[in-house]
Amino acid sequence: MQKNRVIIIGAGAAGLMAGVFAARNGADVTILERNEKAGKKIYITGKGRCNVTNTADKETFMAHILRNPRFMYSALDFLDNMATMDLFESLGVPLKVERGDRVYPVSDHASDVTAGLTRELRRLGVEIRYNEQVKRVVTKDGRVTGVQLCSGVPMMADCVIVATGGLSYPSTGSTGDGYRFAEETGHAVTSTMPALVPVETMEAWPGRLSGLSLKNVALTAFQTGGKKEKKIYT
Repeated sequence: MQKNRVIIIGAGAAGLMAGVFAARNGADVTILERNEKAGKKIYITGKGRCNVTNTADKETFMAHILRNPRFMYSALDFLDNMATMDLFESLGVPLKVERGDRVYPVSDHASDVTAGLTRELRRLGVEIRYNEQVKRVVTKDGRVTGVQLCSGVPMMADCVIVATGGLSYPSTGSTGDGYRFAEETGHAVTSTMPALVPVETMEAWPGRLSGLSLKNVALTAFQTGGKKEKKIYT
């Protein structure tokens, strides 16, 4: 039987995981990465240690997703946090649980997470092509047929997985290309907004606290201007 040809755009956490599972299911996989190495954003997560997951049960996990937690149900049903831990242990990345049920590599090196995934991809025969930037996803008669590289070279595929990240960290490759690919192939893209942002204050004194690390700190935002203050969020 001829294998399905799968192209994955992006060798970040999502792209590497997609490559592992696609190859394990018999696909002929090629991953295209615009950077010179895989997992660039993985290297900076968890202050360079990569907080892989959390050991909380599913309901506790969901309670901490503030908007539309139901969106995560199908993903967690397929691969929940415990299965994720089992996966990385099987890839030769031993894990440990720290305060707050946070899970890290025993080595405290985020690079071990990337190394475990790329090692498995090599075992499965997956090719990762670095410094390859995709110009567009190619379609014909309403079906995806491959991609065109910025070099002009076309690559044919039965399936294209876009794993380019959002807009959060352009220096790691998250430049919003995935949104453009989606729009060009007919998908509707909603307005984007950052999930983690700085807090701006009228007062100057918080600036003098720069460099100070605190634990178990709460911040409450109030809406003012009416008859009484209204707590918005804590």
